[in-house]
Amino acid sequence: MIANLKQMAELVDVFSRYGVRKTYRKGDFVIHPGEQPPGVFYIIRGIVKAYIVSKSGEENLLIIRKQDEIFPLIWAITGQDRSVAYRALAPTVTLEITKQQFETEISNHPGALAPLLDMTTEMYRLHSERILNLEYKTVQKRIVSYLITMSNRLGVEAKDGILIEAPLRHQDIASSVNATRETTSREISALVKKGLISKNKSYYTLKNIDALKKLLK
Repeated sequence: MIANLKQMAELVDVFSRYGVRKTYRKGDFVIHPGEQPPGVFYIIRGIVKAYIVSKSGEENLLIIRKQDEIFPLIWAITGQDRSVAYRALAPTVTLEITKQQFETEISNHPGALAPLLDMTTEMYRLHSERILNLEYKTVQKRIVSYLITMSNRLGVEAKDGILIEAPLRHQDIASSVNATRETTSREISALVKKGLISKNKSYYTLKNIDALKKLLK
């Protein structure tokens, strides 16, 4: 990571001084599908799912934004609106500033650019891993690779393994690994039966990370 604590504090200060505090319940939309972003959001706590809706009406997951991250990042930096929806996956608190405020304050506080570069690089890395994931020939391997990636980003140590602290529907995983929801459900069930992962509602725990990595070889 490039940013240091001082630079991150500089970015947070921009939102703290000008931001409007907003609270969302689990499932609330922050930005509806097709809606122009009303501003730039900094996540104080919680997680937010970014996705697009396909022509068939399916939600295709793009990225999950977590605490201390900003969204919509591409729109904030370039102004390009890609009709991305954002919805809270847990009780979430944000600070919202206008795009004009964001641009002005970032220009006046160049140190705040470093954490933005870190976030952009992380987003690029995740999308690159998603593309590389598709090189695995079997759906099971693509699912395993995806879950490992998510555990690296959103995982915490639990008593029985690594818990991914974000709810992932079968459709979220399916759209991320280029598989049908039915095939994804079947392969997830197989991994559960093998004792490699466990599932509580939409939350996954990787119970044997070494064994899962061996499946990718």
